[in-house]
Amino acid sequence: MATKKPGPASPAAAAAEPGRDCVLCPRLAAFRDAWRAAEPSWHNAPVPAFGPVDAPLLIVGLAPGLRGANRTGRPFTGDYAGDLLYATLLSFGFARGTYAARPDDGLALTGARIVNAVRCVPPQNKPTPEEIRTCRRYLSAAIAEMPRLSAIVTLGKIAHDSTLAALGEKASRLRFGHGAQDQVGGVRLFASYHCSRYNTNTRVLTPDMFQAVFAAVRAYVGPAA
Repeated sequence: MATKKPGPASPAAAAAEPGRDCVLCPRLAAFRDAWRAAEPSWHNAPVPAFGPVDAPLLIVGLAPGLRGANRTGRPFTGDYAGDLLYATLLSFGFARGTYAARPDDGLALTGARIVNAVRCVPPQNKPTPEEIRTCRRYLSAAIAEMPRLSAIVTLGKIAHDSTLAALGEKASRLRFGHGAQDQVGGVRLFASYHCSRYNTNTRVLTPDMFQAVFAAVRAYVGPAA
């Protein structure tokens, strides 16, 4: 198993988490402020990474869901995608406890960390290319701060391409496709279709397909501690 740490983040990526009132993306900041007014009890802020920083696995999603992570403040928590993701992580020993779709459910990640390529909820779940590029400084920093990182799972093409860019590679280095994998420096990259309701309802992604990716990851990183 490779354990070499990825290259250092650029100076612009020194901070791994944006501030609560980040305004680097004006459209996302305005959308966030509108929801703060509409739902003041929600998180309505950049969603931080979840899981231990010394984990060997990083899972990169697209962006917070409006009524999921944007509401709860924890990646993939409170929306349909989290049901499949967390059940799979529990099955393969990357988590312990019970997932109950709320941040105080006691679920803990034990060998994985989760982060989104874009930290703030975008309108219609569609960040612009400029917003993806702007937020990449935080993805780069999240990767660089993990000393034992050896594997990354990318959920969907946007997360996949942004992760490659954060690793200093072109998208052509590993074209996105479910189940694709390749070594990028000291990290093994595993690609998966996003575990969204749309993908699972249309059978673009089945639970067996999703679990096959994590079975490969588990074989690569080794047994659960």
